[in-house]
Amino acid sequence: MWRPNPIEDFKMATVSMRDMLKAGVHFGHQTRYWNPKMKPFIFGARNRVHIINLEKTVPMFNDALAELVKVGEKKGKVLFVGTKRAASEAVKEAAIASNQFYVNNRWLGGMLTNYKTVRQSIKRLKDLEAQSQDGTFDKLTKKEALMRTREMEKLEKSLGGIKDMGGLPDALFVIDADHEHIAVKEANNLGIPVYAVVDTNSDPDGVDFIIPGNDDAIRAVQLYLNAAADAVKEGRNQDVAAVAAEQDGFVEEAAE
Repeated sequence: MWRPNPIEDFKMATVSMRDMLKAGVHFGHQTRYWNPKMKPFIFGARNRVHIINLEKTVPMFNDALAELVKVGEKKGKVLFVGTKRAASEAVKEAAIASNQFYVNNRWLGGMLTNYKTVRQSIKRLKDLEAQSQDGTFDKLTKKEALMRTREMEKLEKSLGGIKDMGGLPDALFVIDADHEHIAVKEANNLGIPVYAVVDTNSDPDGVDFIIPGNDDAIRAVQLYLNAAADAVKEGRNQDVAAVAAEQDGFVEEAAE
């Protein structure tokens, strides 16, 4: 008996050139700030601003999304990184929407390469959260309670997005490779694949999946992040569908 294949029913996460044009992905930085390594991805210049060649960006981004789907299928952990103002809120939203992890305040040196120390800080954060819930804070002096509350808030700001990651991520999705160069370098040192939006002023070295595009316009940043979050979710759903289909097959065989 024929039945629809749940895996084939999923729509592949893709972004069109029209989407990118509307979001302003093609606008690079002023020509005087360019990085010559980005020359292959530049179409030309207009009013002393480099124009990014979307004929390159569209397939490169869609290839990156296809790989992120695979990460999701394997239940891999994706760490979204974007600490500048234009990206901060959107990075958090994308990570939460896809049940993943984020750093959107400040990249602390050693966040990946010195994860043992970071893990201790995460434990401290969780201990403080528990104390704030179980009444421990109420038994302290006002001053001590305030100090612990401030410590908890500070830790939450810098580590809240990774406190449940439980180990190193399987991929980094970065907004602005230049601004987040420390994160990129740490991932390189550990062999963690880097997916990154790289503008005309940035160095693409160290980025495994280059997405040439505007890294300042909020609409462009949201476009990248929403598509990446959708790709990870799609991969996770495919995995669930595959398991369901397999179980279905076993049930049918047993019935025969």
